[in-house]
Amino acid sequence: MPESTLSSVDLDPRRRRALFRAWHRGMREMDILFGKFADANLPTFTEAELTEFESLMEELDRDVLMWLTGETPTPPERQTPFFGRLQAFHTHSGPINV
Repeated sequence: MPESTLSSVDLDPRRRRALFRAWHRGMREMDILFGKFADANLPTFTEAELTEFESLMEELDRDVLMWLTGETPTPPERQTPFFGRLQAFHTHSGPINV
């Protein structure tokens, strides 16, 4: 079972909460999608990006999963450069090794 590779020791409290929430979604697929993205990018998020990440994590897991996989269209308000980064982070041309 994948777990965070990012230490929260040097993160401010807001980023610690975001990291925990990213890895504890309820739906394992979303733990991996949000968690791995957070591990790779959370320390460098701007305040605006952190706000958007927190807002995105308020959405229903199944909705975000369908947007990321292209199963349903992403709503216009979520079609942002930040969401594009999240989507691109999980775009692979080969098998995904978790």
